[in-house]
Amino acid sequence: MNTNTNTRVVVIGNGMVGYKFCEKLVAKEKNSGRFTLTVFGEEPRVAYDRVHLSAYFAGKTAEDLTLAPTEWYAENGINLYLTDPVVDIDRDRKEVRSHHGVVVPYDYLIMATGSGAFVPQVAGVEKDGVFVYRTIEDLDLIQSYARKAKKGAVLGGGLLGLEAAKALLDLGLEEAHVVEFAPRLMPRQIDDAGSGILQRQLESLGLNIHLSKSTQEITGDECITGMQFADGSLLEVDMLVISAGIRPRDELAKSAGLDTHPRGGIIVDNSLQTSDPSIFAIGECAVAHHMIYGLVAPGYEMAEVVASQLMGETKEFKPYDMSTKLKLIGTDVGSFGDPFASEPACRTIVYENKAKGVYKRINVSADGKELLGGVLVGDADQYNMLLQTCKNKTILPPDPEDVILGSRGGEEAGAGVMSLPDDALICSCEAITKAMLCHEIGENGHTTVDALKKATKACTGCGGCTPMVKDIIQGVMKEKGVYVRNIICEHFDYTRQELLDLVKMNGLKTYTDVLNTFGHGDGCEVCKPATASILAGLWNENILAKDRAPIQDSNDRFLANIQRGGTYSVMPRVAGGEISPEKLIVLGQVAQKYGLYTKITGGQRIDLFGAHVGDLPKIWEELIVHGFESGHAYGKSLRTVKSCVGTTWCRYGVQDSVTFAIELENRYKGLRSPHKLKSGVSGCTRECAEAQSKDFGIIATEKGWNVYVCGNGGTKPQHAQLLASDIDKETAVKYLDRFLMFYVKTADPLTRTATWLNKMEGGMTYLKAVVIDDVLGIGDELEREMQLIVDTYFCEWKEVVENPELRKRFTHFVNAPEVKDPTVQFEPMRDQIRAKEWA
Repeated sequence: MNTNTNTRVVVIGNGMVGYKFCEKLVAKEKNSGRFTLTVFGEEPRVAYDRVHLSAYFAGKTAEDLTLAPTEWYAENGINLYLTDPVVDIDRDRKEVRSHHGVVVPYDYLIMATGSGAFVPQVAGVEKDGVFVYRTIEDLDLIQSYARKAKKGAVLGGGLLGLEAAKALLDLGLEEAHVVEFAPRLMPRQIDDAGSGILQRQLESLGLNIHLSKSTQEITGDECITGMQFADGSLLEVDMLVISAGIRPRDELAKSAGLDTHPRGGIIVDNSLQTSDPSIFAIGECAVAHHMIYGLVAPGYEMAEVVASQLMGETKEFKPYDMSTKLKLIGTDVGSFGDPFASEPACRTIVYENKAKGVYKRINVSADGKELLGGVLVGDADQYNMLLQTCKNKTILPPDPEDVILGSRGGEEAGAGVMSLPDDALICSCEAITKAMLCHEIGENGHTTVDALKKATKACTGCGGCTPMVKDIIQGVMKEKGVYVRNIICEHFDYTRQELLDLVKMNGLKTYTDVLNTFGHGDGCEVCKPATASILAGLWNENILAKDRAPIQDSNDRFLANIQRGGTYSVMPRVAGGEISPEKLIVLGQVAQKYGLYTKITGGQRIDLFGAHVGDLPKIWEELIVHGFESGHAYGKSLRTVKSCVGTTWCRYGVQDSVTFAIELENRYKGLRSPHKLKSGVSGCTRECAEAQSKDFGIIATEKGWNVYVCGNGGTKPQHAQLLASDIDKETAVKYLDRFLMFYVKTADPLTRTATWLNKMEGGMTYLKAVVIDDVLGIGDELEREMQLIVDTYFCEWKEVVENPELRKRFTHFVNAPEVKDPTVQFEPMRDQIRAKEWA
């Protein structure tokens, strides 16, 4: 490599990978003046985050997505030309010429021209209303056109297509469709079963999915009116976004005579050199190891390799793992290793829960020792650890299914992130290994995620590695014998448990008092809800009174769950699922009056969707008159105690499960906790109430009741564990009082009971000792604290209805609390239209 002073480097392209190359080279040369760096960008703005482009429709600005401001380029001596693409490369003279006539010589040329949207050759594709989805300018055009459109479609059901579909939902179109040529969504990442789960999840949000569709023509005169398919069917739409894949931008390389692939892309070797040794290609324009890498992480690794090459270091680009994890319209999706490996070459283990929209598949070697790959849909919390287990060929536990289901003994399967080898790649985007992180934590004292971001840039790309980075911090500190205090946030130097004790001892009842006494700064979105939970758990006072309303989560502020489109759901309590015919009629009448969509939930209640915030108090008022009360569906609190019919009707029942479920729900209905709580009571061991998948569950026996705790039927299913067996009802309630209050006092914010137990030193043995044997001597105190919650219960809806000051909060517009502006119209959502049709 040429190591002379002022080596001239020109970068064509200022996308994410082009910017990353500049960042890497600047960091390596450390302002030595060794390089003169010039960058040409085609777009009118500096590099921005295309990975999170859809956030633009959710309120993010172009500045929010910017990777570095214009000033950064100047500060680092980079000559930047925007809106001025290179149009000619003279390889003999080793210079480039831009669209505006700027001529710059180079010693090394870096082609980071990226890719463009692939547009199929379909008749009518040039019509108005047809867009691609690649740049912020594309999004601006889509957003503008969507104001006059009602029905939109996306051509392409891959990663980008589903992101574009989310954009259509965010823009509020009446109908949003996804059209895919393959027989399943995301055909390159997930299998048929996983795709089916994903499809059902997306359809439940209002997307219409059309599979195995070949588009023959875009109909309409000047503007699109529909899509004609090869099977003869027609889909009427007035807007289309094409997201059918990418095409590498290699036209400049071709005109310069560089070797390109027949199917597109600039051919490079392991050093990422093109057929001209002075020219490199990185990112989506490069064909390395016979493929185009369409993810940002391998693009960043390419940038690192070329920057190292220019510094005289020996480094090659190796075949890159294309595992990926993302959230598609609220649904986690991940695939790693070989997701499509099939028997008999491997053993396939599948967990599928259609009711909860969760699908997990792992492919294990024939001898059961090695993880080959897998698919996760609906719950990808385990993705990082599974990916590392697969890449590092870590030996699996005796029961391989433990890696996705969790150990039935209550402990997490495997030894965790600290068991990974030092060269395990924790942050793929920035190529940060476990050893690098451990060094920064242990030797340089960077013991927070923010500090590690600044020191290594880990967690600054897609952010998927953040949970593992946190675990490594904990692991390194524990190995050094340092007690790790899991403080709430930068504004409170206390754990949740410590802050709870301090608030209790000092009798503090407002967030302002807590912050002024034990915190500093103005607080944040982490400590505010955590403190709100502590105050509610201790004193059980109105969460909207005094200064408590601003610190609540968005749902708690309006005592209702906010839904897509800005409306709310109303879910009154129906203890044990037992309801009279008269109350059923009332629910129907209220739903009909306010145009609400009704849905029977999995917790034996009826949910009313589509309420406007200004109507909430009026709806509650009508329900309260007929004996209903808040169901706390919006809070980190007890949701439901599900029950089977028990001895009341069932021939198998051995105890009255309905009565016990009602008693438990009415006892704990006011309890606020670190996370939501769900329960169930089954009248026999046939388990029709699914008690063992709940935070606490009761199962009837011939001799009494078995009590199970710390189960979780949420995103990471885990069976509850037996706390006590064959006990009477009074003893069961006593143990539950102690268990629940111990959880409320000691769990971290937003920690479900299953996770709380998994992290507890001593696990279930210790929990039994505390709850049953009272080894800490706090049993009576826990029972008294629970009784305080029971004795001070009040219906939050009723408080609002009867309090004019609180009722004022429930307005659409603060300047128009009483009379609705006739010029403002609310467009009905799909579920509201359906509700009116049913009515």
